[in-house]
Amino acid sequence: MRILVVEDEPTIATNVSTALEASGYQTRLATDGEEAWFLGDTEDFDLVVLDLGLPRMDGLAVLKRWRAEGRQMPVLILTARGAWPERVEGIDAGADDYLAKPFRIEELIARVRALIRRSTGHGSPVIESGPLAIDTRQMRVMINGASLNVSPLEYRLVAYLLHHKNRVVPPGELIEHLYGDDDARDANALEAVVTRLRKKIGADVIQTRRGFGYVVADGPE
Repeated sequence: MRILVVEDEPTIATNVSTALEASGYQTRLATDGEEAWFLGDTEDFDLVVLDLGLPRMDGLAVLKRWRAEGRQMPVLILTARGAWPERVEGIDAGADDYLAKPFRIEELIARVRALIRRSTGHGSPVIESGPLAIDTRQMRVMINGASLNVSPLEYRLVAYLLHHKNRVVPPGELIEHLYGDDDARDANALEAVVTRLRKKIGADVIQTRRGFGYVVADGPE
């Protein structure tokens, strides 16, 4: 899962990005409104954490432009503007949630998990498909209820496929949402991760649709 963090205060930006990455997400940082608008308009993110008081373009203006241009990723507003009129304005502009500063990082992570789950149609923190399941709160992968020892990258792959279960996910989409900007980002690296996972969860749980991508499905298609 890939998250855009839009925050111009260095300490908050670092703390939020570090906490999100420790929770299994890949992050990209923007420190002003124009950069944020450009990244959100040209790249795909599973969620945006958006500050309002930004240089060069206000956060609300960024959000309104995204929504006017049809960008539908969930947006969590993170700001010192905590009065209810500002909250209403943010929600009316297209935000999905609102967290006022100062905040607990644990609450931020919980809200991020919930927004991403809801955006992909899942209400429970445990997402299942046949014998395979993940617990998004504890970053656990399970087969028939038994926890598996997986790497952070393997967890991200299972999590992305389960959030989008029953949909064939193209390799390019998986690569974009799994890897950091400095990581290996090619189809061979992705295939190697899938191969390792199949040895742990079973050969048929992650299915390959030749020429299309990968899918975790609830039943035969």
